[in-house]
Amino acid sequence: MQLKNYKKVSSFVLILLITTVQFAQQKTGNIVEYFGKEKVNEISEGKLLHVFKNGLSLKIQDFTFNSSSFPKEPVFDKFLMNPTLKVSENEVFDIDYLGNELKWEAISTDETNTFSNKDLKSSYVYLTYKSNSEKTVLFEASGHTMLLINGLPHEGDHYDFGWNLIPLKLKKGTNTFILKVGRFPRIRARLIEPQKPVQFTSRDLTMPDILVEETKDYKGAIRVINASNNWVENYTISSNLLGTQKESKVIAIPPMSVLKVPFSIASVSKETPLEQVDLQLELKDNKSQVISNQTVKLAIKTKHKHHKKTFISSIDGSVQYYSVAPSTDKNLEKQALFLSVHGASVEAVNQANAYEKKDWGNVIAPTNRRPFGFAWEDWGRLDALEVLADAKNIYQPDPSKIYLTGHSMGGHGTWYLGATYPDKFASIAPCAGYPDLLLYRDSFLKKTLELPQEELTKRGMTPEVVAKIKTPYIPTEVEKLMKRAGTPSRTLKLIRNYLHYGVYVLHGEKDNVVPTFIARDMRERLGKFHNDFTYYEYPDGTHWYGNHSLDWYKIFNFFKERTLKNPNEIKNLEFYTGSPGVSATSNFITIHQQKKPFEVSSFNFSKENSFKIDTDNVELLEVDLTKLSDTITNISVDGTTFNVNSNSKVFLTAKNNEWSIVNKPSLQEKGPHRNGGFKDAFRHNVVFVYATKGSTLENEWYYNKAKFDAETFWYRANGTIEVIKDTDFNPKKYTDRNIIIYGNKSNNAAWNKLLKNSPIQVEDNLVTIGTKKLTGNQWGLYFTVPRTDSDFASIGIVTATGTNGMKATYANNYLVNGTTFPDVLLFDNTVISNGDKAVKCAGFFGNDWSIDKGDFKWN
Repeated sequence: MQLKNYKKVSSFVLILLITTVQFAQQKTGNIVEYFGKEKVNEISEGKLLHVFKNGLSLKIQDFTFNSSSFPKEPVFDKFLMNPTLKVSENEVFDIDYLGNELKWEAISTDETNTFSNKDLKSSYVYLTYKSNSEKTVLFEASGHTMLLINGLPHEGDHYDFGWNLIPLKLKKGTNTFILKVGRFPRIRARLIEPQKPVQFTSRDLTMPDILVEETKDYKGAIRVINASNNWVENYTISSNLLGTQKESKVIAIPPMSVLKVPFSIASVSKETPLEQVDLQLELKDNKSQVISNQTVKLAIKTKHKHHKKTFISSIDGSVQYYSVAPSTDKNLEKQALFLSVHGASVEAVNQANAYEKKDWGNVIAPTNRRPFGFAWEDWGRLDALEVLADAKNIYQPDPSKIYLTGHSMGGHGTWYLGATYPDKFASIAPCAGYPDLLLYRDSFLKKTLELPQEELTKRGMTPEVVAKIKTPYIPTEVEKLMKRAGTPSRTLKLIRNYLHYGVYVLHGEKDNVVPTFIARDMRERLGKFHNDFTYYEYPDGTHWYGNHSLDWYKIFNFFKERTLKNPNEIKNLEFYTGSPGVSATSNFITIHQQKKPFEVSSFNFSKENSFKIDTDNVELLEVDLTKLSDTITNISVDGTTFNVNSNSKVFLTAKNNEWSIVNKPSLQEKGPHRNGGFKDAFRHNVVFVYATKGSTLENEWYYNKAKFDAETFWYRANGTIEVIKDTDFNPKKYTDRNIIIYGNKSNNAAWNKLLKNSPIQVEDNLVTIGTKKLTGNQWGLYFTVPRTDSDFASIGIVTATGTNGMKATYANNYLVNGTTFPDVLLFDNTVISNGDKAVKCAGFFGNDWSIDKGDFKWN
């Protein structure tokens, strides 16, 4: 898809798309149980102080492109730069490009105390509360994507769960809340007086099923509210299940924050009845005094029935779960494993429950971190890999019988994961899926613009709007480089990876959520090169027509006839990747480094007559001959032949287009273990380290920015992020963990411990990138570099040269799938209102993590 088409995707069409998908998935039974309908309404954390019943709304409907990486936010711009700004009814905020006045209009709640009106789509809501004194409260709101409280950013409640509880200290006088309306045209907001400074909340639990056949401890997670000005340190959680108690340490919780805390649960005996039981939880302070308790229902089950498992994620130390539809054969060893990835709004439990148990394998359903999560990209991708590894360890499947399938967004996940990790699966079966998210969005815009103008006008798309949408967008060189960071998500660029296995495409004949023409387009594409795929349209099938929308017997018959090839059987092999940091290996060949970062790299292997490899955009290649039983004495790479020792690992590098054999590459260089871009820094049990050595304003900002990112990772990724002060950071205490630095060299005490030799330096009023220097307090910067004291850990830096640049970093779209962040992005504070055009520099470091061997573009 051309960039100009991507740039033209309108907010109107995206809202239409999201609403259509959600409406379809809410309507239709079992698997598509919409998690948001379990919205929390009751308050158990304190007493209700105030319900917001009146406010102002401002509708800004923009039919032009709004970048997903740096979306234009003129409203937030005003309140970020002036936190005490007040607005009034009928006040004109701006004039749109059609000459219409954009005014703040009065709104009020309905009988459910909800601001609910279809006109709230694409709107901002302004609320105020006048407090007679400083007071600690919990702000609870739902239906919004993000908010500012007195000028500081916080995560929203996009999916209307009613989960968000934000501890804050109201200032004496008027307090301002700016909420951006989310997927649904409704907002609820209220203030709660917490019953205790530190307490449990049962909103958003992650719990396992307890299996009578297992003797190991289990892991659960519960959120702890710290509505005090003190750190919660050296606390413990005690769990009591049927009389057996387990104690778990609680990591330090910063003041005025909420953390989802892992804890241990005891196993039970084989004789335990299969029923619901109470788990008693106690939160104990550093003097072992119980300060909060909670009773949680757990299910005691047998492993031979549908159940869910939990595990500790290596991404952030959080507790995640997956669901299992176990095999009916209790004795068969080395069974198959079916990895099934769910659709938007679908819980992994419901995904597994949609399957009848198989007699030759176990169905494993990961979560994508949330029912919406990351569309199986970014941390959703990593979740799928973690679950696959954990399930393989538990079930010990036949390694040649690992299969991948999924429905809707999970159909996309199947296309995407299958193209990204083709040597992991014996076959794939995307159901009602779309291969590429941007192509999917673009198809809705294209179809919408084919409607008669009369119909378009009814939808708010006047001829002037249509003309603006159709105006080609001319990207800058910086924007083109930024787009490259999204290459690993461009599934169709990796389409020939499907040659690794058989493909079964299942789609409803009358699907209008993921339109059938998308599946037919894939049938046509596969038909041009693939010799082992089946395409089936279910007659009269809509998007969801019952559990057989994914549990289709012909899929499993297809799977049963196919196994993963042994490397020795492979005579021809193609492999494509957008980044070695995402996907580097197929079978016995690994792409370690690229010539041009985040462009597609590939190899084409053949051993028909000789051991031959042709490459494209590859700088460093590994051939692992230990995986092959053949006696191999020479290999040819791009026409150059090398003598090699059989049963060895051979590394080759291309310098000046000439290949040569080299030693094993240094882990201090880029490779599959650590490759960038910026989003890659948010894994390896990541820790957030915020500045405390700046001005009062700087310290407050960076602390709240770290908390905001932690809030976002909890909400979007079911995450548990450890947040610490710079003065508490000790590299030896946090060995081999990724670090996110908030602040600069002048105000973050951890800077010189980690970034003393970084090629980029940022301090008050100065940023230095190699030999280039820029002065002023308006610069913001994101970049990632390796931890030099680790073989694989990285450092991500959220930094600025001063208060204006600091506020330009307010958003955290680097925690959203589909956004594109290279290794380095430099921008000024106009990025809030001007978007991508205000990015001054974007770049990728070289394979040695240097600037001079990298690829940088400047505006």
